[in-house]
Amino acid sequence: MKIQLSDHFTYKRLIRFVTSSILMMICTSLYSIVDGFFVSNFVGKTPFAAVNLIMPVMMGGGAIGFMIGTGGSAVVAITLGTGNRERANQYFSMLVYTSLFLGLLLSALGFIFIRPISAALGASGELLRYCIIYGRILFIGETAFILQNIFQSFFVTAEKPDLSLRLSILSGLTNMILDFLFIVVFHWGIAGAAVATAMGQVVGGIIPLLYFSRKNSSLLQLTKTRFYGKILLKTCTNGSSELVTNLSSSIVNILYNYQFMKLVGENGVAAYGIVMYVNFIFMAIFFGYSIGSAPLTSYHYGAGNHDELKNLFGKSIRILVVSSLILTLMAEVLTVPLVRIFASYDAELFDMTCHGFRLYALAFLFMGINVWGSSFFTSLGNGAVSAVISFLRTLVFQLAVVLILPHFLGIDGIWMSIVVAELLALVITILFFITRRKQYHY
Repeated sequence: MKIQLSDHFTYKRLIRFVTSSILMMICTSLYSIVDGFFVSNFVGKTPFAAVNLIMPVMMGGGAIGFMIGTGGSAVVAITLGTGNRERANQYFSMLVYTSLFLGLLLSALGFIFIRPISAALGASGELLRYCIIYGRILFIGETAFILQNIFQSFFVTAEKPDLSLRLSILSGLTNMILDFLFIVVFHWGIAGAAVATAMGQVVGGIIPLLYFSRKNSSLLQLTKTRFYGKILLKTCTNGSSELVTNLSSSIVNILYNYQFMKLVGENGVAAYGIVMYVNFIFMAIFFGYSIGSAPLTSYHYGAGNHDELKNLFGKSIRILVVSSLILTLMAEVLTVPLVRIFASYDAELFDMTCHGFRLYALAFLFMGINVWGSSFFTSLGNGAVSAVISFLRTLVFQLAVVLILPHFLGIDGIWMSIVVAELLALVITILFFITRRKQYHY
């Protein structure tokens, strides 16, 4: 049974529609985990450090794709909601072509300047050499990575979330299989890890480009267009929260690592890294739901279907509250087996990570509503509110709390910082829900 954006959504239909996006995000989140697992176990500590040092830089560049994908899909879906499919395809095409140009430019600049970038991050000696090898290969594939992030959102708008899921699985499997071949079998080291990741990104970014370039059964197709400056500006401002989220995470991670190093040394940094790996999977569920449901909100807002907008808002809140409770419970129950995957070789590290993750996991109670709330206002075309929620949640609150709480609670204060920051963000998100309800009729 085909589900269309214009449908009325029951719980069953809504969950079915967003499931592909959730699974897609889980597959995408496995990229850094897979590289980290193979490099740490089969290449060595220094190459593993290089991966962790360079990956935030690559993710920062990929944030352009998230920004244009989420912001642009809202603009395109709203245009589809008004019934103007031709104009929607022109906007879609302009955004893809612009992203392709920006991706190629970023790839070239990254390839050329990877040495000073790595040095600025503190790399030297062997670590610098590994960073340059890993970074240059990944920057070659950065354009495909940006396109992959864009098409994750546009596939949902095109009513093809299942196709997006299949491509995500294919790109993820490509990365995993090539990681095994290039690192374990061929012994290519960190270069093998980089090539495997880049090839996975090519599958996820270039195949969709070819799909939309031809006639297809979706709502979208690449066509002749012109440059729409106002639409590009609207897209960037509308998707700015996603850009802020991704860039802020790098800054926050640096500060968290600094606090852990100051209080407990390298074990604290390692424990935090493991918690982040596990966190990727849980966060993917919230991000997947947000990506999957956003075009529905945009479409019905553009079509003026206020009753359906209220229906989607109410059902989403209830789904997220229930899923947040379930995920938090799962995280608490599964702490030991999840941490054992990464830290079974060191008893002290294992105990510290288990204790930290049990505290950190309490943030899942509030995280889902905050992530979806930011995405919800993006889908309504209000990038300013979305950016405020995201900026406060991912940067301001976390930076403030992680600098203050450790003075009172020690290392537990670092683990609890994310919980307090998400709780503060929830208050802001709810206030925006209440104050903007009459404006958007949800």
